[in-house]
Amino acid sequence: MTTFDALNQELHYRQAQRTLRHVLAQLDLTPRERSGLETEIAGLEMMLRKLDRQVVQIAAFGMVGRGKSSLLNALVGQEVFRTGAIHGVTQTIDRVPWQVERVTLKNEFSGQIELVDTPGIDEVNGQAREELAIQVAQQSDIVLFVVAGDITRVEFTALSQLRRCAKPLLLVFNKIDQYAPPDREEIYRKIADERVKELLTPAEIVLAASSPLVPKVIPQPDGSYEIEMVRGKPQVTDLKLKILEILDREGKSLLALNSLLYADVVHERIIARKMAIRNYRADRLIWNGVMTQAIAIAVSPITVIDLVTTAVINIYLILSLAKLYGIAMTHQGAFNLLKQIALAMGGVSVTELFTNFSLGLLKGVGGVPVALSQAAIGGISTYNIGMITKEYLANGASWGAQGPKAVITRILNSLDQESIIARIKEELKSKIHRS
Repeated sequence: MTTFDALNQELHYRQAQRTLRHVLAQLDLTPRERSGLETEIAGLEMMLRKLDRQVVQIAAFGMVGRGKSSLLNALVGQEVFRTGAIHGVTQTIDRVPWQVERVTLKNEFSGQIELVDTPGIDEVNGQAREELAIQVAQQSDIVLFVVAGDITRVEFTALSQLRRCAKPLLLVFNKIDQYAPPDREEIYRKIADERVKELLTPAEIVLAASSPLVPKVIPQPDGSYEIEMVRGKPQVTDLKLKILEILDREGKSLLALNSLLYADVVHERIIARKMAIRNYRADRLIWNGVMTQAIAIAVSPITVIDLVTTAVINIYLILSLAKLYGIAMTHQGAFNLLKQIALAMGGVSVTELFTNFSLGLLKGVGGVPVALSQAAIGGISTYNIGMITKEYLANGASWGAQGPKAVITRILNSLDQESIIARIKEELKSKIHRS
C-alpha cells in the first residue's frame, strides 16, 4: 500500500467516525419515537464502538452441518465455538477475538479482528434466524459463506442475499478431505463455473478442511497394525491468508465503508418511524385545530370575531406543528407562513373568506344550519392550512424544487373536501347535542 493509499484510508476512516457521531447526536427522538428502535440505535452505537476500537468483524454463515463453527475454531486454533452432531448446536450469535499470527504478511492493518458464528440458515424458525443473519452480515466487514459440497437452492438464495450486502464475501468449500481429489476438483469446477459465476469470482472461493480425518497406524498387542481415522491438522492456511490479504489491502476502508452503509440503512428506518409517529400526531393536531376552529365559528355571533379567531387558531396550529417537527418558529414566522399559504391558495381562500363573511351576516337569522355550514367552511380552511403546513415542515421547512404554489395545488387536489366537511358537521352536531 502506498503512502497516498494509507492517507486516503485514514481520511475515510475519520470521516466515518464523524458521520456516525453526528447521526447519533442528531437523532432527535422523543421517548415514544425511541420506543421500538432500541435494536437500531444499539446497532449504531455498536458500529461507532467498532470504529473507535478498529474492530473488524468476520461472520460465518451456512447451513447446519457445513462446519461453520469448526472452521472458526480452526482459525482461532482452539475450541471456542460449540460444535457437535446434534442439529443446530449454534443457537445464538457468538463472537470471539482472533489473535492471528501475521508474520507472513505486511501487517498493514493494525486493528483487532473478531470472528462471529451464527445459527444455521436452515434451522427451525429459519426465517427469523435468516433475518438475524442478514442483520449481522450488515454489521460485519467480511462474510464467510461455508458449504461442504455442491450448492443447494437454499444456499444459493442465502448467498445472493448476502452478496447484496456489498462487502467482501468468501465462499469456503469446507470438508474437502471427505472427497477424493478428482471429485473435489469436479465439485469446485461446478461451483465456480455454473453455480455462483454471477455472484463470485474464482478468487473468492477458498478450499478448506476445518476438521479433517486422516488415517493413523495403531500398533496392536499381537504385533499387528490397524488403521484408525483420527482428527488431523486443520487445512485453513489458504483461508487465513485470503482474509489477511483483504485486511492488509483495505481493512480501515472496509470498516469505514461498512459502518456508513449500515448507518445509512438504520438511519432510514429510524427516520421512517419518527416521521410516521410525527405524521400521526400532526394529523391529530390538525383535526383538533379544525374542530376548535369550527366550534369557535359556530358559537360566535359576530363575523369580525370569527375572522380574528380563525387567524389566531391557524397561527397556533402552525406553531404547534413546527414544535412537533422540531422546527424553530416565532409567532411572526407563523404569521408569514400563513400569509404565504393564503396567497398561494389564491381563489380558494378568497372564496372561503367571502362565503364565511356572507354566512356570518345570516348567522343571526339562519340558526343552527347556517352556523354549521359556516363552521364547516372555516374548519376545512384550517384543515387545508394544517395539511399544507405539515408537508412543508416534514420537508425541513422547505417547499422543495416545486415551489409553494405547486405543492399547495397538489395537496388541495388530493383532499376529499366534501367528506371532511361532512365529518366536521357530524362532530359538531354531536357536540351541540351533548351540550
